Amino acid sequence: MYRKGKKMISLLLVMTMTAAMLLTGCQSETDNGKTVITMLQYKPEAVKIFEELEERFNESHDDIELKIESPNDAMTVLKTRFIREDVPDIIGIGGDVNFSNFLDAEMIMDISDFEGLDSIKPAYKDIDKALEFVPYEGVYAVPYVANAAGILYNRDMFEEHGWEIPETWEEFIALCDEIKAEGILPLYFGFKDTWTCLAPWNAAAVDLAPSDVCQQVNKGETTFSDEYREVSEKMLALLEYGPDDPFAYDYNGACTAFANEESAMYTIGSYAVPQIKSVNPDMNIDSFVFPGCSDEADNKLNSGIDLQFCVTKDCENKEAAYEVLNFLLEDESIQTYLDAQDAVPCKEGDFELPSTLDGMKKYIDAGRMADYQDHYYPAEMSVDAQIQTFLMHGDVDKFLAKFDKDWQRYNRDIIRKVEAYEAEHADEK
Repeated sequence: MYRKGKKMISLLLVMTMTAAMLLTGCQSETDNGKTVITMLQYKPEAVKIFEELEERFNESHDDIELKIESPNDAMTVLKTRFIREDVPDIIGIGGDVNFSNFLDAEMIMDISDFEGLDSIKPAYKDIDKALEFVPYEGVYAVPYVANAAGILYNRDMFEEHGWEIPETWEEFIALCDEIKAEGILPLYFGFKDTWTCLAPWNAAAVDLAPSDVCQQVNKGETTFSDEYREVSEKMLALLEYGPDDPFAYDYNGACTAFANEESAMYTIGSYAVPQIKSVNPDMNIDSFVFPGCSDEADNKLNSGIDLQFCVTKDCENKEAAYEVLNFLLEDESIQTYLDAQDAVPCKEGDFELPSTLDGMKKYIDAGRMADYQDHYYPAEMSVDAQIQTFLMHGDVDKFLAKFDKDWQRYNRDIIRKVEAYEAEHADEK
């Protein structure tokens, strides 16, 4: 009964949100005749950047006024605004399951005719298409910036000890053994916070599992028990090279410990660098791709879309919205964001990347990357907590069996939709 009620509530929410889109239009003009474009973006840490971009846009445009909101808990605010028929023209969200849900509910516009898409790196456009539960005609987002996850390391410490950057799993384990033998802690994790367990998990999974493993499972073509076994085993192997209690420190604590040079490396993404440097501004940090494979050629950079822009379905001023997107895609605007957030540009071009990404540059330049696999995980499944629990008890079979069982439970509606799509298009294969 609970599940039926929950399903009905979810259905009503989607119907209400969709109806709101149909009934409302964008606020179109100010008292002085300017076209107003409203944007709601979900990154509170980037408030100052968007305030600067908003000011620069409005100073350079006489006919359009841009208004940007950056609320805390923006996804909740955004869903509430859809229900209340207070819809922004543009939304700035991540390339994750929230984007998939908005697309599935038909809340965002096909922007295939936006010329700025031609400047976006194909790898990031492919990542967005892969987030569709079933294939849609058209394009629904402009990837803006990405982040990268792998291993952060203390560059000065590596140079002092003559340690080499590993390119294979065997080299990585040998390096950890060497560091440990010198009386230095190789790794910090921050696993007290469940979400930090996803950082090395995602970075290993892009090397060791198919990039479309979630779609394959939805189609009934494989199981996580088959595809995630090596990922799970290598996650357990990392624990030997961390603190005695890998769950004692949360994210902030691990950032502080690494900043204070209590470990040589840290299994986290580029997004942690500002937090680390808030403790030790002079720390010389670089990063390298998680070397999960025995052949370097099989490794990939774990990079996902951290911020992208979508135009809402019933925006009445598409041309003005496109003008805002063009401004945001100007090289100067993107570089402003990169400098402040240690991010990776989704646009082709000669941008100055932060030095903390030096070790990942060849992967970025080559487009040799794959999305965070947790971007496909339903929030209700709490995969981060499942991984943390698994790392505590260490039973690979038990963990994977639960993963498969819970996936079927929490994705049953999507799986049915995929089955229906596959049956409908069977003759096309």
